[in-house]
This record gives sequence, structure tokens and C-alpha cells, in this order.
Amino acid sequence: MKQTLLAIFVLIFLSSCIPIRIAPNIKDYKLTRGKRFKKGLPKKTIFVFEDPKNANEFYEYINTKFQLNDYYVDVQVPFLVDGQTFYFSFYEVEIPTKTINLIPLALDVALNRAADTEPIFEDAHTSRIGNWYIAAEVFSDSEKDCLLEGSVSREIVLPYLRELKTEYLATDNYNEVVFKN
Repeated sequence: MKQTLLAIFVLIFLSSCIPIRIAPNIKDYKLTRGKRFKKGLPKKTIFVFEDPKNANEFYEYINTKFQLNDYYVDVQVPFLVDGQTFYFSFYEVEIPTKTINLIPLALDVALNRAADTEPIFEDAHTSRIGNWYIAAEVFSDSEKDCLLEGSVSREIVLPYLRELKTEYLATDNYNEVVFKN
């Protein structure tokens, strides 16, 4: 009986993956500090949402919507809300989910002990699944961080960013966006 339970435990243990890092699951959007979300982002408050589209799609969307002609597309994009000019910069960020796969690791250890061979499944010891996010910061001439809690502009800018995200995710042909402006 003990051997059966031990065998079942070993099989469950070996067939599992141990997560090292799990990428965040963002339903709609999230406001957070840039450095806290991903190293390398600014220390300002950022608006983050998951990007299910291909790489550089958001760049193309912003370039087409604001008719920037590939000039300062991801930095200082001007937009107007209630007659006030604001600017946003965005970053395409990948946060992978990393796991350790125990079966290939155990097989390599067993083969190394039995035949003194090099690891065969070394590439399969860990796996990575990338999750992509768009992180945007907003600033103006009078405020450095318009999304900071307590900022005067936060209540004005936040609905605009939510609308921008919704339009981006719903649009396939970005040339349609030019006519909506």
C-alpha cells in the first residue's frame, strides 16, 4: 500500500511543472508604477493592458490614428481632452511565464547516472510562454505624471485611455480610425 502511494506521488510530482514566474493576468487595465510592473519602465504611474495582437500592432495603430508618419510614434504623442493638450508615451512589454519541467530534468539525471551521458533534454528543462502588454504614461506641460493618484488630470485622461484601448482592440483596419478622428 505504501509503495503504491509513493509511486502515485512520484508520478504526480514528475508530471508537474513548477512555476518560477507567472505573468500577471489583467482583465481590463491596471494602473501601477512602471518600475514595479517591469524593470526598465519609468517610475511614473502607467496604464497597462494585455495586448493579444501581433508585435508592433499598437505602434501601427497610433501611427495611423494620429497621422504621425513614423515620427515620434512611441514618444510624446499629443492628444487633446477638454481643450487641454496631453502627451503619452507607450512601451510594448513582454513578461514571460517561466516553469521548470520535472520529467525532462529527471530523465537527464537518470541517463547521466546510468550511462554517464550529456543531458539530452536540456532545452526542455524550462519553458517560457510570453505575455505581451502595452504600458502607457501620460504627461503634460504642467504635470509630469497625469495618472498619479490625486493628480488633477487623472479623471480627464483615464476615460480617454480606456477608449483608446477599446478602439485599438476592436479595430482590424487602422485606416478606418483616421475617418473616426
